[in-house]
Amino acid sequence: MPSSTTTETPRRDDVSLSHGLKQRHLSMIALGGVIGAGLFVGSGAGIAAAGPSIVVAYALSGLLVMLVMRMLGEMSAAYPSSGSFSAHAERAIGPWAGFTAGWAFWVLLCTAVGLEGIGAAEIVSGWLPGTPEWAWVALFMVVFCGTNLAAVKNFGEFEFWFAALKVGAITLFLVLGVLAILGILPGTDSPGTSHLSDFLPNGGEGLVIGLLASVFAYGGLETVTIAAAESENPVKGVASAVRTAMWRIALFYVGSMAVIVTLVPWDSKEVVEKGPYVAALDELGIPGAGQLMNVVVLVALLSAMNANIYGASRIAYSLVGRGQGPKVLGRVSGGVPRIAVLASSVFGFVCVLLSYWRPNDVFSWLLNMIGAVILVVWIFIAVSQLRLRRRLEREAPEKLVVRMWAFPWLTWVALAGMAAVFVLMARQPDTRVQLYSTGGMVLVLAAVGYGWQKARARQ
Repeated sequence: MPSSTTTETPRRDDVSLSHGLKQRHLSMIALGGVIGAGLFVGSGAGIAAAGPSIVVAYALSGLLVMLVMRMLGEMSAAYPSSGSFSAHAERAIGPWAGFTAGWAFWVLLCTAVGLEGIGAAEIVSGWLPGTPEWAWVALFMVVFCGTNLAAVKNFGEFEFWFAALKVGAITLFLVLGVLAILGILPGTDSPGTSHLSDFLPNGGEGLVIGLLASVFAYGGLETVTIAAAESENPVKGVASAVRTAMWRIALFYVGSMAVIVTLVPWDSKEVVEKGPYVAALDELGIPGAGQLMNVVVLVALLSAMNANIYGASRIAYSLVGRGQGPKVLGRVSGGVPRIAVLASSVFGFVCVLLSYWRPNDVFSWLLNMIGAVILVVWIFIAVSQLRLRRRLEREAPEKLVVRMWAFPWLTWVALAGMAAVFVLMARQPDTRVQLYSTGGMVLVLAAVGYGWQKARARQ
C-alpha cells in the first residue's frame, strides 16, 4: 500500500506523554519483563506433558521469540512510539493492520490484568483464610490503577523493584540448583542425570504440548518497546533491551527448566500441584520454600498487572492519536492518558466479575478469544519488519541502529515458525478452540479497520 495512504497524524503519537522513565527503569523492565507470571505459574503443565524435553521446547520457542524481539527492536529504535508494533503495522501495511493489531492486543492485556488479579488474590486468600478473593482483586486494581494514573515514573519505580525481586529470586534459584546438581550444596545429594533418562516420555505429542505451553509463557516482552517511548533516550533503551534479550531468555527460561527437570522427576505430582519451582526447592530441603516461592509468584503476578495496565493504556492512547478509537481515550493530563488507564482497569475488573458470574460461558469464551492473539501480533511484527526494513534502507539508513540478523532470511524463518505453531494448535483439541476464537475476533477487527480505512480515504 502506498505510504500516502498510511500516514499517521503529523505529530508523534507520544508527544503529549511525559518522558519520566529513566534508563535504570527501562533496563530493569527489560531484564525483569522476561520473567513473566507464565514462567512460574504455567510451566508445570508443560513439564508434565513433555518431561525433560521441555528444555528443547523452551529453547525452540525462545529462538522464535528472540527473532521477534530483534525485528520489533529494529522498528522501535527507528520509530519510537507508544503504539509499538501497532504503529509499525500501520506504517508498513496500512491503517487497518494497526487497528487490528492494536485493539486485539488491548483486549489481551486487559483480560490478562483480570486473570493475574485472580491469581494474586488466590495466593493472598490462602495466607489469610476467610478473606474474599474479589476484595483482594479490587484492592490490587485500585493500587495499580492509581499508580498508573499518577505519573509514568511511578509505574517505572514499581516495575524496577518488582523486576529486581524477580531477577534476584530466579538467580538465587539457579545458583542453588546448579550447586545441588554438581553435588556441592551442603545437605544434598546430586541426582546426576537419573531424571533425564526418559527424555521424551510422551513422545512427539508431549513435546508439542510443551512447545505450545512455552510459546505463550513468553508473553509480555513487548512492554519494553512500549515503555521506551516515554524514556529519556528511547533509541538507546530499545537497542540495549533487544541486544540482551538472547542471554536473558537462555538464562531465565531455558536455564531454569534445565535445572528443574534435572532435580525433580518430571512425573512428580508436586510439579503440577505445587509448581515446578516449589517442587525443586522442596527437593533441596530448603525450609519454607513453598511460601518463599509463593511470594515470588505473587510479585510476578502483581508486576504483570502493573505492566499490562500500563501497556493497554498506551496502546489505546496511540490508537486514538492515529484516529483509530474514541477520542476521549486520548486525553492526557500530567503527561498520563488517564481516561485510557481507567478504561483499561475497568475492562480488567469486568473480566474478573465475569469469572464469578459467567465462568462457564462468557468468561471461557473470552479466554479462548485471546488465546492466540500474541501469535497474530508476532505475524504483524514480522510482516511489518519485512516492509519497513527495505523502506529504511532506501530512505533513512541512519535509523537502522538495531538490525535484524540475516535479513530477510531469518524473518521468513520466524514467519514459518509462527505458521508451524498455528498448525500445531489446530491439531490439539484444547488449543484448536482458542485458534478459531482468536481468528474470529481478528477477522472482525480487520473488517472494521478496513471499513474505517476506506471511509477515511473517501473523506
